[in-house]
Amino acid sequence: MALAIADPLNQRLKGVPVWPLYAVALIPAAWVWWQALTGQAGPNPVRELEHGLGIWAFRFMIVALVVTPLRDWTGISLVRFRRMLGLTAFWYALMHLGVWLALDRQFAWSAITADLLKRPYIIVGMLSFLALLPMAITSTDGMIRRMGAASWKKLHRLAYPAGLLMALHYLWLVKSWTAEPLTYAAIMVMLLAMRLLPRQKPARARRAAT
Repeated sequence: MALAIADPLNQRLKGVPVWPLYAVALIPAAWVWWQALTGQAGPNPVRELEHGLGIWAFRFMIVALVVTPLRDWTGISLVRFRRMLGLTAFWYALMHLGVWLALDRQFAWSAITADLLKRPYIIVGMLSFLALLPMAITSTDGMIRRMGAASWKKLHRLAYPAGLLMALHYLWLVKSWTAEPLTYAAIMVMLLAMRLLPRQKPARARRAAT
């Protein structure tokens, strides 16, 4: 049944251009910025802006990591969109970090250092960003050819620790066991567990073998 849905869906997805989706993916950022700039983000717009951008970075990271198990288990292939999703997660994380440095801390390095010493969740967030950075830098076809496919794939396995660090950063930040951070953390743990389990053959390959 899944394959009957997957095949025509995959054919339709082949006709969907990737580049316009970058603009679509930035709509949440535009909305979060609009709310902050027009006074609709509550009494602390900088914190709301910072939080909103961070949440969307995490969401796009989760969707990017769902691509492989979705293909393996259902045959639905979103692989051609995975780079866009991963880069979008990086750009949201970069905006999140930039808002914290420029608007929240206003590049006051003494305050930034104090935050790093007093708030371990910030260090965890920094580590997550540092894991995303080399993947973003090497996301081009030219870098894949230069590094070789095997080395490139090894480097991009950093996506899983980056996602787990995002989950820990979020849980540590909110300091409460509310539904949203717990749900995102559970999804990340599940995705990592699926990555560590013996690899499921893609649905199409399983069908050919029967």
